[in-house]
Amino acid sequence: MMNNTMKNPVGNLPQGTTIIGKWHKERYTIVRTLGYGATGYVYLTRSSKGLAALKISENSMSITSEVNVLRHFSKVRGFSLGPSLLDVDDWEHLALGGKQTFSFYVMEFLEGEPLLSFVQKRGMEWAGILTLQLLTDLETLHQEGWVFGDLKPDNLIVTSTPPKVRLVDVGGTTQKGRAIKEFTEFFDRGYWGMGSRKAEANYDLFAVAMIMIHICYPKQFQKNGEGGRKQLEERIDKEAWLKRHKAVLMRALMGDYSSAQEMKSGMLSVMSQRHATSSPTGAAQQKVSPKAKQVPSTSRTSRAAKTGGSTIGNPVPKKPQSKGWMETAVLLSVILCAYFFYLYGQVM
Repeated sequence: MMNNTMKNPVGNLPQGTTIIGKWHKERYTIVRTLGYGATGYVYLTRSSKGLAALKISENSMSITSEVNVLRHFSKVRGFSLGPSLLDVDDWEHLALGGKQTFSFYVMEFLEGEPLLSFVQKRGMEWAGILTLQLLTDLETLHQEGWVFGDLKPDNLIVTSTPPKVRLVDVGGTTQKGRAIKEFTEFFDRGYWGMGSRKAEANYDLFAVAMIMIHICYPKQFQKNGEGGRKQLEERIDKEAWLKRHKAVLMRALMGDYSSAQEMKSGMLSVMSQRHATSSPTGAAQQKVSPKAKQVPSTSRTSRAAKTGGSTIGNPVPKKPQSKGWMETAVLLSVILCAYFFYLYGQVM
């Protein structure tokens, strides 16, 4: 749960405040607040090494726990779910009650765009692609024996070139088998009465399904007396994109997937079927009439065949305007298909 207490001595530190590490003597000047949670505050800072995100807390044990998680992730080859760890230190702060010591760590600042606004600007096609990326990284996380726990759009950012979804806060990350230590109600299966808060892979997968629902319903809704499953299923049925993925979503919500890889395979199957029915080749095949299929091949390939038209072998010439429009449409479709498969390569 979020903790937004204004009495937190490390909360709402003003811009320009300089935090000096007690042991490493590195200086970090606060630029602005990036976020806060139950385990501390995160600030964008500037140091001799450039911009970085600094998390500070009254609870030194929570800082130690998160640092151990980041250090563990850094040893996993090819893993990029969380930010890189840069520094760990203490800050001695002079306050009215005397000198106080707070633990902090510094991590890579991931510059990008929030997930929801990214999808809203670029279209729902990206919702599926970014979900596949997230599931790929969650599979690695789960294989390492961890569950992310507090999985929600606020903890997701999309970096660019090429677009890649990343998680920016590991405060809720919990070892498998233990109780989830930090969660947000809307994305928590316990809140919806659809499972326990035990740290296991399908706890995260429930949250992935809720993130997909939240993309289509940016204004979060509360549960009613009808029961979690019925209410969420009704919401899914009312949105075309969600309904297309209904089988995957319902399995994730009900805890039927044993791994992120299994859910990813389900997503790929839905997206592949969608692509097959909307591809230029598939559309052309559906439009070819039985009569056209009976026309014998000749040594001269008709212009209609070259442009993907439905009148293969038809000697009747088309109007120049129609021909130009068709060639442009097919060229655009080929480019989009090529880009689609490129993006698939990024998540496979």
